[in-house]
Amino acid sequence: MKKILIIEDDAALRENTAELLELSDFEVITAANGRLGIEQAQNNKPDVIVCDIMMPEVDGYGVLEALSLDVSTNQIPFIFLSARTDHKEVRKGMDLGADDYLTKPFEEEELLNAIETRLAKAEVFKSLLNNLPQPSSDEDQLRNLNELKNFFDD
Repeated sequence: MKKILIIEDDAALRENTAELLELSDFEVITAANGRLGIEQAQNNKPDVIVCDIMMPEVDGYGVLEALSLDVSTNQIPFIFLSARTDHKEVRKGMDLGADDYLTKPFEEEELLNAIETRLAKAEVFKSLLNNLPQPSSDEDQLRNLNELKNFFDD
């Protein structure tokens, strides 16, 4: 069973999204703010993270940055879920390394499709990464999923 971390400060949305994902046979972990979300990700190593942007303590951008710098979490697919629909906000999230950006309100199917797609791509990247020759030094290693994407684009 795949594990999903939902980081969302709106309790009703967090609980409803968690219930939707549980009914779709995912194990769900939740966090009410960015700081708790970082801790949950580091302690539980979810398969996908779904994160709001505007939150207290640490916003979604800070969460993504912190997890990208941590070797144990930097390859976890990351989906922003936000009320911000401005093109600049979407672009900022993607430039920081998010794998997807969904706007609120969202359709259940849209969220499930985004999660399934990210899980499938993560599996492909993981198998490709496992088949690459081992790097000669730590500097040669790909540090996160975003760098792996850039590697294959190059």
